[in-house]
Amino acid sequence: MEQKRLHFIDAIRAWAILMMLQGHFIDGLLAPQFRDQDQNWFQIWTYFRGITAPVFFTASGLIFTYLLLKNTHTTYVNKRIKKGLKRGVQLIVLGYLLRLNLQGLLNGHIYPSFFYVDVLHCIGLAILILIFAYKLIGHWSIKGFSIVVFALATLIFSFEPWFKGLDWSNWPVALSHYFTRENGALFTFIPWVGYSFYGAFMAVILVKLSHKKMFYPIAIIGLFILGTWLKYDSSRFFIFLGDQFGWKVFSAVAYNNYLFIRLGDVFWVLGVFMLGRQFLQYKTLLAIGQNTLSIYVIHAVILYGSFHGFGLYKFFKKSLNVPEAFAGGLLFVLCCVSLSFLYEYKKGFVKDYISRIFKKNKNYE
Repeated sequence: MEQKRLHFIDAIRAWAILMMLQGHFIDGLLAPQFRDQDQNWFQIWTYFRGITAPVFFTASGLIFTYLLLKNTHTTYVNKRIKKGLKRGVQLIVLGYLLRLNLQGLLNGHIYPSFFYVDVLHCIGLAILILIFAYKLIGHWSIKGFSIVVFALATLIFSFEPWFKGLDWSNWPVALSHYFTRENGALFTFIPWVGYSFYGAFMAVILVKLSHKKMFYPIAIIGLFILGTWLKYDSSRFFIFLGDQFGWKVFSAVAYNNYLFIRLGDVFWVLGVFMLGRQFLQYKTLLAIGQNTLSIYVIHAVILYGSFHGFGLYKFFKKSLNVPEAFAGGLLFVLCCVSLSFLYEYKKGFVKDYISRIFKKNKNYE
């Protein structure tokens, strides 16, 4: 049986991408003297900036897996798998292309930053692994698939301190970026893929139970309770595990428990959006959530100068005051979203035009 598309997931993705846009703009352009941790507004802004990436990774795993599992018909599943493989590879390739400096390339140089791993690489690889796990296990047992992704996510988070301490110096630098930030990577595959796996686990729950009458009231309460426990008591739990088993890795998690604490924030956000799901069906909001990739690419080109090297960051790096940063952030968000809508509207025309050019060149050969 095919499930309906859950619009609140698109709304979460929209919220996450908008938070990312303003977060990147303000973080990159706000002058250091205005970053006062004693100011309430800056504390609130820092908190929401901190939860944006976990929400984005979780929502990516959730929506991909939900769309994969919502219809068990073989034709549909094969189509979703093919589309997922294409999207996973596309994200990884785009991640590298956005770090390519055309001017340097024309001069025969590929800069080390080209190999830095970022959000797109991690999400693309997560999608490919989820497809592999589904083909290996989920095709036969959705329950088995859910257990595997939940176990993987929990192991990744629990053993992150141990993994972080591994020596990657003997690995090729391009590959080491996926596992360590020591050489410049902004995000590493581990531990961030854990959020996508938790999202996949939640997708299974939604597919199996969201049609039941009392699902949403129970799920909302459960998310708030579990989120609160993760935020305020999970560190104590890992201290207990460390004392019981004598494993230092659990104590290390307890004293740097940012992953599970942020997972608690993710559950809170998910609970809030579930609670307000009836009011989150505006077409514009949902369209933003469904166009996150084009928005991300546009923001990278404008803010960081991807491809051309002349972004806002180059000219206004950490130089704006508070009113300028907030006003500029708002304009930046509106600009990226508007250009994304324009691109999506003209995408068919652009693809058709490029296709005709290739056909014309082929005829000349």
